[in-house]
Amino acid sequence: MSDDIYKDIAQAYAAAAEKAPGLKSRFTAAGFDPAAVTSVADLSRLPVMKKEELLKIQRENPPFGGFLASDLKDVGRIYVSPGPIFEPALSDGGGHGLDRLFKAAGVGPGDIILNTWMYHLVPAGLLFDEAAQAAGATVIPGGVGNTELQAQIIAETGVTSICASTAFFLTLADKVIETYGRDAWKVKTAFLGGEMGDWMAKRRRIEAEYGVSTWAAYATADLGLVAYEDGGEGYLVHPDRVVQICDPVSGEQVAHGEPGEVVVTARDATWPMIRFGTGDSAFALESNADGTVSRISALQGRVGAAVKVREIFVYPRVVEEVVIGTPGAKAAQAVVTRENDRDMIRLSLVLEDGADASAAEAAAADTFKLHARIRADEVSIVSELPENAELIVNQKDR
Repeated sequence: MSDDIYKDIAQAYAAAAEKAPGLKSRFTAAGFDPAAVTSVADLSRLPVMKKEELLKIQRENPPFGGFLASDLKDVGRIYVSPGPIFEPALSDGGGHGLDRLFKAAGVGPGDIILNTWMYHLVPAGLLFDEAAQAAGATVIPGGVGNTELQAQIIAETGVTSICASTAFFLTLADKVIETYGRDAWKVKTAFLGGEMGDWMAKRRRIEAEYGVSTWAAYATADLGLVAYEDGGEGYLVHPDRVVQICDPVSGEQVAHGEPGEVVVTARDATWPMIRFGTGDSAFALESNADGTVSRISALQGRVGAAVKVREIFVYPRVVEEVVIGTPGAKAAQAVVTRENDRDMIRLSLVLEDGADASAAEAAAADTFKLHARIRADEVSIVSELPENAELIVNQKDR
């Protein structure tokens, strides 16, 4: 991370506060002087702003809550996130940083990308479109639905890459192969969105079954790209973002490797996201000298989705890791109960036909202990779990 980033933040947010009365009120209430920021310690004197707080501020003073630090005429688009929360998008040639993901994947000139993300209200479709073009690729704006037509497009235009949810990618791939044959499938890369359940395990099966490499990024409508896959573990943080992993209650930075809320400050302040709590949980894989994060783990879940078991927070991501690390596992679920004044956690596994149950139980127990840092009290094999079953269920208070 550049040593100048705090200088840039100080200058940008001091100037932004003079244009954005809502931002200035936030600073005044906290006794925070953005111009005095020279380090992450200075930055951390500002309390974290939760997404729910931004929503409340916008409802009281629509549309932007007094946080827009540029002229409305400079806003190219207004995105609408659930809430609704309004996010202004200013001109940016790289899909707000997402072009880094395409370049890391080796996708560029000569590639034809079918982009199936939505193009209305939410930013995904347009940001992926801009980013792919910035990387030099050709984009087909597919949007969602129209499976038969999009399968035809894939076959007849020689699509080499697809941006899609994991589920829709599978639908399209199967339709192409079923209708046009395996030779019509020219796709080599897939940029997929995270889903609940054993997403990483699904990605590995997709890579093996369909002959593609899969890639993902961590981006939000508020911030654009926060971090992206580059072939290493987890996600490499965008150089124009200060990422902290913080206690979701106190807002204080946690120790390296401990899970907490992803809190982000953008270097640019036209839409001034400073100490913004994303509501997502992760931990640092690599840290800078000042404790900020240079590489983050895969997301562990939403803050609040974790369940405290014997003083350790267990996140849904741990159960995903159990599926990945257990030979023959199709799905898993953890159930937490309170029995005789002790927290108990039990794992249920669904296995592929013919899988070795004993080996799976042992592998699941070892994987869970590795990632959760506590032992599972029981591992059992079940024939099935409910469709879209939660990864971790808290029954401690029942």
